[in-house]
Amino acid sequence: MSLSVKEILNIGRRQLEESDIADAAVDCKLLYCYLMNISSAQLILEYQKVLPDSLCDEYFSLLDRRSLGVPLQYITGSQEFMGLDFIVNEHVLIPRQDTETMVEDAISVIRENQLRGQEMPIKKKREYEVLDLCCGSGAIGLSIASLCPNTKVVCSDISRDALDVARRNAEKLGVSKKVSFECGNLLMPFKGRFRNRKFDMIISNPPYIKTGVIPTLQREVRDYEPMGALDGGADGLDFYRNIAGDAPDCLKKDGVLFLEIGYDQREAVEELMEKTGRLDHIRGFKDLAGLDRIVTAVLAGKKKG
Repeated sequence: MSLSVKEILNIGRRQLEESDIADAAVDCKLLYCYLMNISSAQLILEYQKVLPDSLCDEYFSLLDRRSLGVPLQYITGSQEFMGLDFIVNEHVLIPRQDTETMVEDAISVIRENQLRGQEMPIKKKREYEVLDLCCGSGAIGLSIASLCPNTKVVCSDISRDALDVARRNAEKLGVSKKVSFECGNLLMPFKGRFRNRKFDMIISNPPYIKTGVIPTLQREVRDYEPMGALDGGADGLDFYRNIAGDAPDCLKKDGVLFLEIGYDQREAVEELMEKTGRLDHIRGFKDLAGLDRIVTAVLAGKKKG
């Protein structure tokens, strides 16, 4: 039996609500827009349209996947980040708005040599070579490559599947010529026996959730996003220990390190950086919600202490 768009949207909203989907009223509409390849603004013009059974069946199949908790972004295959459209799938984390704050800060350093309105304690550089470590979809590094002409970017991840997604995004955004890709464990691909590869900026959103907390996460995250991109070890700090220890060897003079952190990890990550004796100007910054979200540092001119 054919149904009007308004009727199937009502059915969709009720089904998603019964499945405890938080944004049921929004998601039922976005699934329809995805199915019909229309914008949200065009949706109001569709309400009285009657859909054939075949399209109703396709819509209900999408609803069933969302009802199981499959993230909307994995169903539609895309997520907006920094005003850019990124391909996403089950091999990569879905880029979050919280991370945009760190990217905006990094861009401010590259463009203006300023961070949150304060002059950086380094010399302004004409060009930046940037490493997006644990890149996933490439949202961080590719946004910088797209928005900052004076950059060359390396996207690195231990997951080859994630790097495949990042490569597709580089092509989609038209930045393939200024981006390269490296597969390996954290900074190991850049630490040679005789010479380390060095960058003007290393920026990363590494796994930082405590292992014991993962079972308590929202269903969409816990059951569908890649565990390797979430689990930061027993205390959530495993990746920060490795990055803090190795990053100084992979930073150029006046090189800058940006790390996204969990809301309760600022002091611990700052302490890890301080203990290296090789990082200066260690500072923490908050996101738009007022939560600790970023820790930055600059390569020290000489080893402290």
